[in-house]
Amino acid sequence: MKRFSKTEFTPKTSFTIVVPFRNEKENLPNLLHSISLLHYPKELVEVILVDDDSDDEFRIQNLEFRIQMVKNIRKSNSPKKDAIETAIEIAKNDWIITTDADCLVQKDWLTIYDQYIQENEVEMVASGVCYVTKKDFLSAFQNLDFLSLQGATIGSFGINQPFMCNGANLAYSKQFFKELNGFQGNENIASGDDVFLLQKAVSGAPEQVGFLLAKESIVATKPVATWSELFQQRVRWASKSTGYSSLYGKLLALVVFGGNLGWIVSFLLWLIGFLDQNIFMLFVALKFLIDFILLYKTANFFESKLQYVLASSLLYPFFSVSVAVYSLFGKYSWKGRNFKK
Repeated sequence: MKRFSKTEFTPKTSFTIVVPFRNEKENLPNLLHSISLLHYPKELVEVILVDDDSDDEFRIQNLEFRIQMVKNIRKSNSPKKDAIETAIEIAKNDWIITTDADCLVQKDWLTIYDQYIQENEVEMVASGVCYVTKKDFLSAFQNLDFLSLQGATIGSFGINQPFMCNGANLAYSKQFFKELNGFQGNENIASGDDVFLLQKAVSGAPEQVGFLLAKESIVATKPVATWSELFQQRVRWASKSTGYSSLYGKLLALVVFGGNLGWIVSFLLWLIGFLDQNIFMLFVALKFLIDFILLYKTANFFESKLQYVLASSLLYPFFSVSVAVYSLFGKYSWKGRNFKK
């Protein structure tokens, strides 16, 4: 994909920043501070925080933008989708842009979105998300996994087969959301406020969907703190794949699963002497090379360091296959709640 370059534009697009949250009193002040530093006309921005039954208490700081906090109106099995719909019902501005409470935005975040919207006839725009990485192995492992997802996301837009995006950095017009009937049809799946909406849009009006490939639009988020949290998070993400309306997305999920399962099977066959060592090493080297090219190109755009690449590549097939299998049959926890498949 061609990178989008920032130029001087007179801001026109009015944005409602929607932030669903649950027990985020430590993270929300940082997000709101980053929003307060935005270089964008104050009259074109409002912020709606949607409290999804938090146990802790959060008080809004003074912002120059219009800001309000409302309670989530639950209607379905998906708290986050309900929260977004709750905000859209009261949003005053033309465009909705969603992010998460544990994120940080850049000063030109809305400026570059506005320019992209003005230059392209689109009604939905996805953009990049990166991790604020630490030096430990868990953070490095998550970062590599996340970079692979971001690389696949950007690449799918590049070949006009978009099937995935991230709700921490997704914008769409309020009118377009209503034309798509919002989240209708996938209310029973707890997550997927981003992916299912994107696939609806691509199915009905692909020319109105775009990806903003610009450094200024990147949103930063935190990696999780424990392996257990990581497993639960990835199970939640993987559990959406069976509900994809995109055939390409389903096929790609099978290719990824098959590639990692093939790695494990070949490793076991080599251990018991059924597979020649040279063939096994060739397979491992080819997979590592292909993965590394994708990771390197994506990391280059996000200016992210690649750490523990070899160790992660040995662990990843076991982690990925475990997540995929568990997501088909198991439950997962999210924000202190348990959800079934």
